[in-house]
Amino acid sequence: MIGRLALRSLTAHPVRSMVLASGFGVGVAVMAILLGIAQIVLEQARAPALAGGGDVLVDIAPQVPARIVLAGTLQADDLRRHIRVAAPSHASTLFLLHKGRRIGVDARGGIPSLERKLGDPETAAIAAWEDSPDDIAWSTDTPEQTLRYIDRFHPIPDAPEWSASWAEWLYFNGRAGGTRFYLTFLVGPTAADGRRAAGVRLQLDRGGAVETFSASHPIGEADALGAPDLTIGASSIRLDGVRYRVHLDLRDTRGRRALGDLTLDASPGRLVPPLEISGARGWRTGYVVPVMSGALNGTLDVDGTPVAFAGGTGYHDHNWGFWQGVSWQWGQAQQGDLSLLYGRVFPPREAADPERIPGFVGVLGRDGPLGYANNVTITEVNDARGQPEKITVIARGLDIDIRVSFEVESTVLTRAAGAGPLASGLDFLQLRGTYTVTGRAGTRSLNFSAPGSAETFRGR
Repeated sequence: MIGRLALRSLTAHPVRSMVLASGFGVGVAVMAILLGIAQIVLEQARAPALAGGGDVLVDIAPQVPARIVLAGTLQADDLRRHIRVAAPSHASTLFLLHKGRRIGVDARGGIPSLERKLGDPETAAIAAWEDSPDDIAWSTDTPEQTLRYIDRFHPIPDAPEWSASWAEWLYFNGRAGGTRFYLTFLVGPTAADGRRAAGVRLQLDRGGAVETFSASHPIGEADALGAPDLTIGASSIRLDGVRYRVHLDLRDTRGRRALGDLTLDASPGRLVPPLEISGARGWRTGYVVPVMSGALNGTLDVDGTPVAFAGGTGYHDHNWGFWQGVSWQWGQAQQGDLSLLYGRVFPPREAADPERIPGFVGVLGRDGPLGYANNVTITEVNDARGQPEKITVIARGLDIDIRVSFEVESTVLTRAAGAGPLASGLDFLQLRGTYTVTGRAGTRSLNFSAPGSAETFRGR
């Protein structure tokens, strides 16, 4: 019935029906054309040429320091030859105000000299557009400047509830043959005299025994904020290019002296950028790995006996934050061109819910990350004394699916302290042992065993 009525209505007024059909047809055609044009305009607006040229446009969130991205993995051997120049840019909306009227204007800023090198037509025609001093500083960034940026010490935040437990430290470990070392340069909170507590601790693992050498000496705030160039007593760290130079002059409880110099070379493509966790009332903690795996060299003289690390492999990370009530699980190993890192931080409940802070696992190859995941479980199995004898880590993500087993071979226990990095009220355990890793990271299959280290905590 409805179809018959529609047909009679159309045939009763043929001219009107033809005009109506034609109008609908034109409307649909115009809409299709406009949609096609809009798609082309959108694609052109996203074209890398409009952002300074190049074949690939990398879009970085504002909170990500672009210099770390450009000076890190993108400088790896397999990528460096494909990068002619990096031209960062930033788009925003500006408003033109004139006689009480406000007009929105889409604006984009960049570094003129870098965009001209990539043939950007807009900047090429305006000679008055020149690099500012900040542009020049940004565009002449080097791997050394990047290391200094990520490895710098932080001013103590204004958080009175936590301030007594602030500490920041540079940590190194390395091995050559059957000898390993674990080294910490630590700077604590500000004392009543305005200086900051500071100390150096070396644990030397050789011949199945662990020897500990240390020294402490307060330093000024300006000296602390000069890190990674840092001097504590007679020991020091200096960053020379991408090489860390470490001088040590320490003693143990028997008065024996550990004296010597070590070097550790960083690799631009193998760093883990800064990660920071924030909590209630100004609580925060952070972590960065400037050297996942680097060439280690040097010799220490231990009570007249030389201990050589020539041809060894080393690691360096950096921690900062408030440590009252904090504990963590952490582990690290290297095998050939592969580096493995896992960890999890447990903040005090007054700052954040520990159960909601995920763990993480990362695997890096010769030229940068192969895969990472925060869908991680870390399981520790204790021996009869209540100390860990085995740790199992399982990590799954889009580009990683691995199982890690760590067999503990030796343990160094540090009794709980009231402030600083051991302010959790728990005993701190540093573990040495062997990792067995199986699974997949990126396109690589993993199946290897390697010596490594781990850290965890236990109650009394």
